[in-house]
Amino acid sequence: MKYIRPVWLTHSGEKKDFEVYSCHVSPDGKRLVTAAGDGFVRIWSTDAIYNAPDSSYTKPKQLCSMSNHSGTIHSVRFSGTGKYLASGSDDRIVCIYYIDPSPPSEFATFGSNEAPPVENWKISRRLIGHDNDVQDLGWSYDSSILVTVGLDSKVVVWSGYTFEKLKTLVSHQSHVKGLTFDPANKYFATASDDRTIKIWRFTPPGPNSGPHDQMNNFQLEKTISAPFVASPLTTYFRRCSWSPDGNHIAAANAVNGPVSSVAIINRGAWDGDINLIGHEQPVEVCAFSPRLFTRHDPAKKPFDPKTSPVHTVIACAGQDKALSVWITTNPRPLCITQELAVKSISDLAWTPDGKTLIVTSLDGTVIALVFETNEIGYEVSLDENEKALAKFGAGRRGAGIVEGTDSLLLEEKSKEGEIRGVEGRMGALMGDAGPSSAVITNGNGVPVQPHGLTNGTSATPALTNGQAHDQDAARHDEQSSKAKEDPNAAKLERLKSRVTITKDGKKRIAPLLVSSAGNESSLPRTQLVASSSNQGAQNDQPQAILDLSKPFDGLPKGGLASLLLGNKRRLAAVEGVEDDHVEKRIAIASQDGAVPILSNTTNGLLPAKNAIAPVGQLPTPDFIRPAVTNPSLIISQVRLAVPKIRSHIVQSFGGSGFTSNGGNANGLDRSTQTEVMIEARNPTQLSVTGKAHDQEPCRVTVTKRGQPVFQDYLPRSALLVTGNKDFWSIACEDGSVYAWTPVGRRLTNALVMESQPVILECQDRWLLCITAGGLCHVWDMVNLSSPHPPVSLAPILDIATHSLQDHPTKAPAITGARLNSEGRIIVTLTNGEGYAYSPSMFAWQRLSELWWMVGSQYWNSTDSSVGNLRSTSALGNDTSSSNVSAGVIPFLERTTTNETLARGRAQILHRLVKQLLSREGFEGFESGVSIAHLENRIAAAMMLGAKDEFQVYLYMYAKRLGVEGLKMKVEELLRGLLGGIYEDVEEGKAKASAKNPEDRHWGNETDILCGWPRRELLKGVILILGKNRDLQRITVPYAKVLGVMVEQEEGGDAMIS
Repeated sequence: MKYIRPVWLTHSGEKKDFEVYSCHVSPDGKRLVTAAGDGFVRIWSTDAIYNAPDSSYTKPKQLCSMSNHSGTIHSVRFSGTGKYLASGSDDRIVCIYYIDPSPPSEFATFGSNEAPPVENWKISRRLIGHDNDVQDLGWSYDSSILVTVGLDSKVVVWSGYTFEKLKTLVSHQSHVKGLTFDPANKYFATASDDRTIKIWRFTPPGPNSGPHDQMNNFQLEKTISAPFVASPLTTYFRRCSWSPDGNHIAAANAVNGPVSSVAIINRGAWDGDINLIGHEQPVEVCAFSPRLFTRHDPAKKPFDPKTSPVHTVIACAGQDKALSVWITTNPRPLCITQELAVKSISDLAWTPDGKTLIVTSLDGTVIALVFETNEIGYEVSLDENEKALAKFGAGRRGAGIVEGTDSLLLEEKSKEGEIRGVEGRMGALMGDAGPSSAVITNGNGVPVQPHGLTNGTSATPALTNGQAHDQDAARHDEQSSKAKEDPNAAKLERLKSRVTITKDGKKRIAPLLVSSAGNESSLPRTQLVASSSNQGAQNDQPQAILDLSKPFDGLPKGGLASLLLGNKRRLAAVEGVEDDHVEKRIAIASQDGAVPILSNTTNGLLPAKNAIAPVGQLPTPDFIRPAVTNPSLIISQVRLAVPKIRSHIVQSFGGSGFTSNGGNANGLDRSTQTEVMIEARNPTQLSVTGKAHDQEPCRVTVTKRGQPVFQDYLPRSALLVTGNKDFWSIACEDGSVYAWTPVGRRLTNALVMESQPVILECQDRWLLCITAGGLCHVWDMVNLSSPHPPVSLAPILDIATHSLQDHPTKAPAITGARLNSEGRIIVTLTNGEGYAYSPSMFAWQRLSELWWMVGSQYWNSTDSSVGNLRSTSALGNDTSSSNVSAGVIPFLERTTTNETLARGRAQILHRLVKQLLSREGFEGFESGVSIAHLENRIAAAMMLGAKDEFQVYLYMYAKRLGVEGLKMKVEELLRGLLGGIYEDVEEGKAKASAKNPEDRHWGNETDILCGWPRRELLKGVILILGKNRDLQRITVPYAKVLGVMVEQEEGGDAMIS
């Protein structure tokens, strides 16, 4: 072993050398980076270090120096690919550097005595995510993520592609001072002063992954505390290391009784029975060599893992200023170097070849230890590293486990279909008429090779079952001879002698394309390929879609009529006028480039005639009635499109309670699912008597299993039809709404609206009607009342926003309107926003919007706790308190996701949020928006009376408050949940429930909140917050009041210590 200590390899100051806290070697082994207390990151040439004793060496020693931190730099690491360099400092910032291929400046920085840089390293990003010193950092082996740890007890995960913060892990209870990555890229471990090492499982994220995609990633696998129960808290670092074969973790600052040691933790079981003992003071840093070694020289004898077992090499150092090197095949250290430095050793780094160890110390020294051949063993090839890691799944990203033989068979069938599709497409591209099938035999049959194929023909495979007879062979030869003949020959002869008659009555033989006489098709080659692919394999590629957002100029002369009918129509015969005279008039009119105006009649084209302009009111054509703007809507703030009148409107209801025996619809078979049907037949003619106002009535018929239930007539044509087990309803074109009982008795007189109805929906006993003027009417058809006056849609259609602009802009349109089981109006718009009307506050409330989608970590429509909530439409007849409004909020959020992704608006806001996360002053942006999103969900569930959703969102909110440590919000939440638990309810006062809006606010005096007993909710929140020690001072009194600790002690498990 050779020691190399260059005099120039230091962070020198005016009076002393600065402490060197970290070092690392680049993946190519050409660069050494060091970080020290002077705030500089210096990159050195390893070749200059090896040649330090050689006085004739004149190449540059320091390649670059960077000073982008305002404090001491504690850690510096190259990425696994060598593209980036990261440094973490006590200024709470992580800097990312990259090397610029352009040549650096030839001059040194003004005011410094630094040498001119040799390499042009530049800063790429500054990552802000810690509230205290950044103590250590590390890259995953594929450089997909960067993890930083610090004295704020946080573990922050950053994307290795975009350097966006993916997740913040807050599980340690004290300073985090070290981490290491699994070489199989499945785990990483963090070491903390809370005397634990935590193992985190992760899946490498993709280049486009964001925080929303990593909600279920980076999960805590195991917490190891046994070797560190009495470990001292005086160490500056706890830098652990993972062995190159992935089997072990070397954990620094462990204890074995009263003696300091290095604990070797086994993978999988995460336990350890091996300790490296020998250091007199705590060990702060461990480093495994990146290579595997063997005792036998592979050059003399081929390597065999059975006869030549491999071993790993580990170096340990710490506060006793000693360095020890161990190999796993020897119970004693290979070497111990005492008093290697004056102060504690801070970091160790191996070169990629595993033969050189770099040591840094707090006294400012940087030493290189070069091991001679056979001192630590002979290194084996890197293939052995890959073989050792393969058993842990290294390199098998996304490879799933087969569930059974059926899955394998299905996979094979799927692959066969893909292969056939590819072969068919390739055959079409190569000009083949179709894929030729092989001859199939089963037993002793001799396969017959297919004969030559003509264009457009294919060989039929011969199927034999056992033996091939002479008759079959003869028949096959006969079929083959027929196949050689051109089947198109007779057709071509007929085409050659085809006779046509011209306009003047003369006979002519129609010309034939020369290419059609041969075997090749006269179609263009692209069309031939398309026709072949249609006949053969199915094309999996998406077809071209016409972009309707751009103007299309592909219409022929004459417009759409010429495209549909053609522009070669003959002129109609006019009595008394010769054909040549009309054609000459049209030709003269077209001389100057003008387009003559012609009337396209059934008999042909006619020159347009001068017509007198109509005077007075014109009759409304039937095909657009009633989609004509009503004069009363001209001054209206909102104008909605009116549906076109249909001649026949049919609405079926699958046994939704409308049965004589009161049976449930879910128990009916498929044939009875549409047993109840309502039909509205509008008149097909405008008038029977010839007058416009004399119109046939609209026939309304309700049938049950084909048998008529009742029939009624309406004076006006029907526009919309709806109904359920409680009533039927029809809206007409004159703005009137009719309602019947299930057996046909009219519930009330015709309800007259101010304009035509455009939406008609029902839910239980509630009926919703939205008119063209933008007014929403809601009625209780059982009590014949309305919960509130008509509500205008103007506030939610961006009226306030669009009124501030200079020019009129397009407002969002309504994509859906529905009612919940309490009669609350739910509206979704094309901009993705979802609204509900609150009758108690007489205002619209925005429940879902794009802002939460791009800024909140909880925007996950497929979350199990939320996704399992049933939608309102799936509730059937069950209108109990537990099912009120269930699924409305997830439905609105899914609608927001679909609308915004379809229109591409999410990408703009997502780009804005990415920029904000890296700016100063927005460090808590993501956390703040996520908490606000949960508060928005809780308020929406309480307003809608969604009992199940309210509990789910409340517990999610409590858990997030505990993670963030927001004491004031936690105390306010507990005080609001306590409410009137111990207050006496007045006699005769109705107990609140989910159907009673008295419990829909935090300040109600009952012991019920949104259908839940307050005691139950409060107990659940306290159990969630109980594990957060910083909040126990707040939660313990509430736990004592509720008797939670007494219940836990009686059950044998105390919740709070």
